[in-house]
Amino acid sequence: QVQLVESGGGAVQAGGSLRIACIVSRYTKYMAWFRQAPGKEREGVAGIKDDGSIRYTDSAKGRFTISKDNAVKILWLKMNSLKPADTATYFCAADERVGYSSLLTPRNWRSWGQGTQVTVSS
Repeated sequence: QVQLVESGGGAVQAGGSLRIACIVSRYTKYMAWFRQAPGKEREGVAGIKDDGSIRYTDSAKGRFTISKDNAVKILWLKMNSLKPADTATYFCAADERVGYSSLLTPRNWRSWGQGTQVTVSS
């Protein structure tokens, strides 16, 4: 079992930036960031495979960057040009077998963090 702890969420104005972190007990083959807004389904934001392959959801492309810090075992999500529509609880997830095609699909991920809240005001 992988332990995941998110941090770094907060409140920011539209157009601002935020970097959230997921401290992991160990890296897995697939890791990703998801988010869930009130009343909405959980959706994939960005995912990364152990070979460095990355996928972003369309709304995150050009604004968000997922990265891994191998020295301290942190999965980062840097978010720029934030919009009110980005307001959500952000979760990191880890799995060894979910598959690259399912990087942004919340189903079948085995390990989840508790989430960190990101609020973007207009």
